[in-house]
Amino acid sequence: MSLDIHTQQLYQQVILDHNRTPHNFRRLDDFTHHSEGYNPLCGDHIEIFMQVLAEQTIEKISFTGQSCAICKASASMMSVLLQGRATGEAKNKMQLFQKLLQGENMTKDALGKLFVFATIWRYPARVKCAALPWHTMRGALEACSLVSTERGN
Repeated sequence: MSLDIHTQQLYQQVILDHNRTPHNFRRLDDFTHHSEGYNPLCGDHIEIFMQVLAEQTIEKISFTGQSCAICKASASMMSVLLQGRATGEAKNKMQLFQKLLQGENMTKDALGKLFVFATIWRYPARVKCAALPWHTMRGALEACSLVSTERGN
C-alpha cells in the first residue's frame, strides 16, 4: 500500500487529533458489557464499556485508560464507527481492521476513516497499540473481562 507524503501527513494529523480530543472517552454508568485490555510491551491499558441492547445492537460504547496516541485514536475512531451497529457487524469490522493492520490491501470504503492506519503494519511494535481497543471490544462482547496483546486474545 503506497501513500504519498501528503496523505501520510494528513493521516498522522487525524491520529493526533483523536488523541488530543478523543470521542466517547468516559466511563458508561449503564454498561452491559465491559473488558480491560493491556499491552504489556508499551504499557497501554484501556477499558471498554458498552451498552448492548437485547437485539444485539451496540447502543453506546465508550473507553477510558492510559495509552499511547495510536491506541487512544484507534479506540476513539472505533467507538464512533461501532455505536449503533449490530454486534456481528462490529466483529466483522474488527476482522477487516486486523487485515488492514497486517498490510492487506483495503479500500477506504471498507473501514472509512480507520483507513488512516493503513501503513501501520510498517511499524510492527505499533500494530498491537492500534489493535488493543478492538481486541478489548471483542473481549467485552465475549464476556472476557481481561485481554492482553500477549495472550492471543
